[in-house]
Amino acid sequence: MIMKILVVGSGAREHAIVHSLAQEALHGIRHDLHAAPGNPGIGEHADLHDVVATDPDAVTALAVRLHADLVVIGPEGPLVAGVADAVREAGIAVFGPSGAAARLEGSKAFAKEIMAAAGVPTAMAHVCTTIAQVGEALDAFGAPYVVKDDGLAAGKGVVVTLDRSAAVAHAKACLAKKDGQVVIEEFLDGPEVSLFCISDGTTVVPLAPAQDFKRAFDEDRGPNTGGMGAYTPLPWAPEHLVDEVVKRVAQPTIDVMREQGTPFVGVLYCGLALTHRGVRVVEFNARFGDPETQSVLARLVTPLSAVMNAAARGTLADVGPLRWTPDASVTVVLAAHGYPGDVRTGDPIIGVHSADAVPGVHVLHAGTALDDDGQLRSAGGRVLSVVAVGEDLLDARSRAYRAIERIILPGSHYRTDIAQAAAGPHHVQHAADLHDNYPAERF
Repeated sequence: MIMKILVVGSGAREHAIVHSLAQEALHGIRHDLHAAPGNPGIGEHADLHDVVATDPDAVTALAVRLHADLVVIGPEGPLVAGVADAVREAGIAVFGPSGAAARLEGSKAFAKEIMAAAGVPTAMAHVCTTIAQVGEALDAFGAPYVVKDDGLAAGKGVVVTLDRSAAVAHAKACLAKKDGQVVIEEFLDGPEVSLFCISDGTTVVPLAPAQDFKRAFDEDRGPNTGGMGAYTPLPWAPEHLVDEVVKRVAQPTIDVMREQGTPFVGVLYCGLALTHRGVRVVEFNARFGDPETQSVLARLVTPLSAVMNAAARGTLADVGPLRWTPDASVTVVLAAHGYPGDVRTGDPIIGVHSADAVPGVHVLHAGTALDDDGQLRSAGGRVLSVVAVGEDLLDARSRAYRAIERIILPGSHYRTDIAQAAAGPHHVQHAADLHDNYPAERF
């Protein structure tokens, strides 16, 4: 049976989802794929529809017109806007939480309340509505200062700084928004890990953990971005990390959400810090993370369509443990001139097909568009994700950078150190050091 699937969104995350669904044809599983609005890369696998992703009525009307079997909502904007609610009310299966459940990402203050109710270990925090409260919170926690916009900020609403004036300035900008709130947190030390957990509102199934790189430039310099690269697996991570996060973080959160009348269906993104006091949740998101998704899905053997469809229909318990390749995957993001500041768009992009030709590599589109002459041009800050799969991280890194060097985009930049430390000869020792410093009672 051919499943008709509509993927909502236009970024590299949505391209990764569509790419994985299209690849299932190699194993005899075929789909009729559609995307709204999609991008030129997604258009190579799916029919594109010019619909505003955050418009619940428009997306629902499209899904009904297509007779879609499954709607997959990629970005946070449509989720918070209630697109999943509208599609569900039309009787169509949806992979993505309701607007109420998506508040786990839409409001950091709400997420903290749920974490407290679920007993989830996280950073101490103060929710502030005045600049006086901000000052008191900053002084209470001390440097480094962590200041988070309470609402959605496309991955760039967090400032971590030693400069108190910079922390105050970011807080003022957050408070200046309508109904502005800001969350001041204690700084969490240790490496960060991203773990996606699929849920149907009751059952939780984890994906493989990954690590992303938020700073714009090498050696974690520069401003925060939506993410400049990622890799998986994590050779240095504690052996039972995933099981413990499911048991102590994801499952309790899903249980509390259900008990409060807001069942969570979709992806619970657990952003974690492995601190000297054990695992702490840095943040929750209500969807796949970008760019970690690009690397994680590249290693998934279990059909993604089966996992998402089961979650949408409440039968995730029937899927069982997911299967993965033993390979490694590295994703490197190519960013436009000026990103993450004032981005220049409209520059021609050359060499994507040449990069795609590198063995083990596929290129995913994010901020791209075709002009009237069919020329691919930049149309956003993060333009492309170059995803490579290799027998280990060293091999995957080599393939990714060999491929990205074939792409020409004037003024563009990318990090050259994605997965470098983990792929190096010292990563085994690093893993041992981390394990020695990781408490036996991790929560």
